[in-house]
Amino acid sequence: MANYLLDTNHISPIVTPGHRLRARIMQPNDAEDTFHIAVPALTEMLFGIRTLPRAERNLRDWQRFEDLFTFHPIEKQDAEYASLLQATLRRQGRQLHTVDALIAAIALRYNLILLTTDKDFQAVVGLAQANWMSG
Repeated sequence: MANYLLDTNHISPIVTPGHRLRARIMQPNDAEDTFHIAVPALTEMLFGIRTLPRAERNLRDWQRFEDLFTFHPIEKQDAEYASLLQATLRRQGRQLHTVDALIAAIALRYNLILLTTDKDFQAVVGLAQANWMSG
């Protein structure tokens, strides 16, 4: 069993019929993997699908699947850790946007594997990552 946190780039394909990532996440699996979403990533995804020509259909599709996920709101400790993470990385000459820092903080707090295509997360020490969009 594995526990995954989806970055925005791994949430958005869920509303795309026939997308292989949608099929992989939605298929029943024997390993009983769990899938989680940080509220900032949810916000990014919902904004993104609302700006597309097929916004209404995307939102209806999303509503069909949203119960399959555990959602994590931002708590004070996440904000504090995310800001520390950003400051530490900045001193190392690296950049991590605030939403990404919050996503990383939640992944680390709950010991979740982050599904992402974003290479900026590679600088986060101790953050387990996978990319289901490649290969």
